[in-house]
Amino acid sequence: MSAPTDDLGPAAVLASPVRRRLLDTLAHATATSHDLTTPVGLTAAELAEHVGLHLTTVRFHLDQLVAAGLVEASFHRSGSAGRPRKIYAPVQGSLAEVDVAGEADALRLLSSLLAGAFADSSGGATPTPLEAGRRWAVEHVPADPASTPARTPGQWLSKVGRMLDVLHVWGYTPEMSTSDGGRTARLVLKDCPFLALAVDNPAVVCGIHRGLITGSMEQFGEPDTEIGLEPFVGPATCVAHVSTRTPFRDKTPGTATKEPA
Repeated sequence: MSAPTDDLGPAAVLASPVRRRLLDTLAHATATSHDLTTPVGLTAAELAEHVGLHLTTVRFHLDQLVAAGLVEASFHRSGSAGRPRKIYAPVQGSLAEVDVAGEADALRLLSSLLAGAFADSSGGATPTPLEAGRRWAVEHVPADPASTPARTPGQWLSKVGRMLDVLHVWGYTPEMSTSDGGRTARLVLKDCPFLALAVDNPAVVCGIHRGLITGSMEQFGEPDTEIGLEPFVGPATCVAHVSTRTPFRDKTPGTATKEPA
């Protein structure tokens, strides 16, 4: 791992999803802190625990965030004994940089998807937004060749969870609830990274998202997935309903599940 460079500006530093995640975590910890007796912010060790990364990795990225002026570090001593604690906190206004960088990443992904769709259409019909989104998922989401359609709610929802990771890549942080005995997942998609485009062209953006979900679930061995989208249930919120059409097998609690012959 190379040493941090001091000449990186905020935009370059926040090109890393890891650093955006660290800054967002620091901001959340600062906003939710109500203890006036302790300094606002987190140590590198506390931040590493929050995000599940190695301490050395977190320190490396924190050094770059500090050098770019997005995070500030200060030392605080608890009592008279022991070494002072190094506390990190976001600089005011740095969260706006995170939003801009996240939007730029999402737009790069969208541009890549559309460019690939038009390139593939040379000499033939232009694919629909749904097919363009599906193609992106098939090309970029690792397939699970050994996976078969889920036959229990747990198996199904674990695959939905993997699909949520794909949506995270596209800039979403979905909130999920389930219904129909675990057969349907309801995903609340807030703060669409393509909001301006979606307002003017909802069929394009919704079609791409439907394709992303469809293609991802196919990669996870779920070709028979039904997807419904409700655009703009709020000013910046859409809802997706993802259901399996594959019947779950009956199972008596406490008994072993047998695969069909």
